[in-house]
Amino acid sequence: MPRFARFIKFASLPCLLAIATQSQVQASQTTVVAVDGTLCDLTRTLAGNSATVTCLVPPGGDPHSYRLKPSDRQAITKAAVVLHSGFGLSPAMTKKLKTSGNVVAVGEVALPSYRGNDPHVWHDPANSSAMVGVVADSLVAVLPADQKAAVSARSMKAKAVLNDLGKWMSVQLRALPESQRVLVIDHQTYSHLADRYGIEQISMLDSYTTGGVLRPSSLRKITSAVKSSGAKTIFSGFLPANKSLKRISRQTGLPIATTPLYGEGIAPGKTAVSTATLNICTFLNGQGGRCDQASADQLSARWLAIR
Repeated sequence: MPRFARFIKFASLPCLLAIATQSQVQASQTTVVAVDGTLCDLTRTLAGNSATVTCLVPPGGDPHSYRLKPSDRQAITKAAVVLHSGFGLSPAMTKKLKTSGNVVAVGEVALPSYRGNDPHVWHDPANSSAMVGVVADSLVAVLPADQKAAVSARSMKAKAVLNDLGKWMSVQLRALPESQRVLVIDHQTYSHLADRYGIEQISMLDSYTTGGVLRPSSLRKITSAVKSSGAKTIFSGFLPANKSLKRISRQTGLPIATTPLYGEGIAPGKTAVSTATLNICTFLNGQGGRCDQASADQLSARWLAIR
């Protein structure tokens, strides 16, 4: 064998052993399923390298209409614990999850006294912090003993960032005149955010239509409510906006925001924290306010630094 070839052969052996060892570790790791986007990011942040986390609803996806794929069913079957937000956020999964083993409705456990009808509880960072506690407890219950302390430490760091995120939101929104704290959106998604920070949420298609059908009478009611609200912009969870929103925009004379609000989970390429700051900045910009992007970036960096 040529000398150079022998060198390559023996030099690559440690690398091959390292790869094999890494594969064995990954294969032996605890597996966890997190159903929806925001919960997925919370879970991955807390799990770190302690568990393999499979997320079902992709960033930008809609958990309300998501349908389980065969690979999702396999992942659920193999998982040590399955985490979902609860409160009916993902109706198609409810039946399957009820027949599975270790399933935790994180939002319902975190907010046992909530009796409202808005499952998007994480838009209030205090609720997200409570969810972090539930996720951490769920992970600790299934992880090896030598991994439990690390999860608890990451949980404390995550709660600290979310606490500061809540303060950041308060500062940003207080700078906006009260008359402009109006969120005109197609569907009710932000009641938890609105309740905490004193925002008037006008969910046009939920409040003024039956089954989302925009009849002339519904359009008149929506137009009247929006025009008298102090709103400057119509927001949508998905772009391009649908025909109903375009009709409302024409009737009210208000533009549709060019950036969507990510109400159903995390934005593509973002985290739970950076999505939250993006939503607040989008709302402020649309309503004539300003956003402190530098401090928002600092919060996002702190979240990403949790290890």
